[in-house]
Amino acid sequence: MKKKHLKQLVANLPKTPGVLGRNRFFNSAVLVPLIKKKGEYYLLFQKRAAHIRQGGDICFPGGKHEQTDKTFLHTAIRETHEELGIDEKDIKILGQLDTYVAPIGAVIEPFVGIIKKKAYKNMKIDKNEVEKTILIPLKFFKEHKPLEYTLAHEIHPYKIDENGKKNVLFPVEELGLPDTYKKPWGNKRHEIWVYKYEDEVIWGITSVIIRDLIEKYGDDNE
Repeated sequence: MKKKHLKQLVANLPKTPGVLGRNRFFNSAVLVPLIKKKGEYYLLFQKRAAHIRQGGDICFPGGKHEQTDKTFLHTAIRETHEELGIDEKDIKILGQLDTYVAPIGAVIEPFVGIIKKKAYKNMKIDKNEVEKTILIPLKFFKEHKPLEYTLAHEIHPYKIDENGKKNVLFPVEELGLPDTYKKPWGNKRHEIWVYKYEDEVIWGITSVIIRDLIEKYGDDNE
C-alpha cells in the first residue's frame, strides 16, 4: 500500500461509525409514542391489519426508509402520519434509542416522542394498514417482566422445493470449502421476549425496543 493510499483510507474512515453493509438490509424507522394522561405516561401501539405483511402483529408506527426521506426521523414521522393521521407539529421528539440490527435482516432506528392529547383523540387511522390502536401504561412494562423464549437460526446452503428437488444456494463443493458447510450450520440461539397485556401479545422487534426504553427510563424511586 502506497503512502497516498493510506492517507486516502484515513480520510475516508467514518467520523461516526454506522452499520456496515446497511444497504444490504431492510432499513426502517419507528416512533415510540408516549401519551400523558392524568399524570401518567402511556405507550401507544397499533395492531397491523390482518391482510398485510405480518398482519395481526402489535407494533409501533413506522416503516421502510424511502429514498425521498431526508432522515430516519423523517421516516418515523411520515409513517406515523400515514398510519395514524398524526401531524409532525403534534409530536415532540425526545431523542433516539440505539439502532437495532435484527436477525431477520432489518435495521431499525427507533425515536421516542410525546404525542399531544388532542392529536391522539383526533387520530385518523388508516384501516388499510392498522386494525386498531392500543394504549398501555408505561408502568405495566416496568412492573411485569416479559416471558423469555429462545429460537434457533441456521444458515442453509440449499433448499428442497415442493417436488423434492435440491436447489443449491451456496456452491460449497465448487468453492472447495470445508465439508461442515455442506449442511446447515450456525444454529445461533436468539432470545425472544413476549409481553402479554389483556388479550394482546407483544413480541419480536417491538419487545426489544420496549426493553431498551424501560432500561433507559430508570427507576421511579431514584
